[in-house]
Amino acid sequence: MIDVRQQISNVRRTLGHRTLEAGEARVSTISQVYDTGIDDLWEVVTRPERIERWFMPVSGELKEGGHYQLEGNAGGTVTSCDKPHGYTATWEYGEEVSWIEVRLTPEGGGTRFELEHVAHVKDEWWDQFGPGATGVGWDGGLYGLARHLDDPSSARPSMEGLMAWVATDEGKAFYRASSDAWAKVAVEAGDDPRAAAERADRVFAFYTGS
Repeated sequence: MIDVRQQISNVRRTLGHRTLEAGEARVSTISQVYDTGIDDLWEVVTRPERIERWFMPVSGELKEGGHYQLEGNAGGTVTSCDKPHGYTATWEYGEEVSWIEVRLTPEGGGTRFELEHVAHVKDEWWDQFGPGATGVGWDGGLYGLARHLDDPSSARPSMEGLMAWVATDEGKAFYRASSDAWAKVAVEAGDDPRAAAERADRVFAFYTGS
């Protein structure tokens, strides 16, 4: 059983900036150490039958140069692959294109999973939701990964099951803590504390329907 508040505290989050050819981009990084070896974690994050158990169903060719599609979500192209240390891919949703990099590193008897998400700056989106707009979703992914590794035989909840969980006290506690954690990181990166708190409230409302 994974305690949701402990799960939020187990995660490391950072924000940064990067200059790309097309302009300025924001960089959100999220990571957690899991109690498993790098080879096992590589299988967990690259094999479709295991990805489906902690994240969501995925189809396509999960190899360098291959195209992937997450069911009902983003797709893209795997741009590099360095087994078992990590991979890079585009993250394409609608007309928006951003980039992700997954890095696996042995640490303290386990393995750190680190995901970096690079997206162009869109001030209107940031002004409304801040980093939690994407960060809270990645928190959900790392929580799912923790649950899968805690019990590899368990299956990812159905969409109906997930929505029912979101409405529980536990689900609301998770999304409240995640929204607030990203607001804290935003303040540390220079955002106004009051504005960051208001954005966190909007992100929490978006995910929970509150």
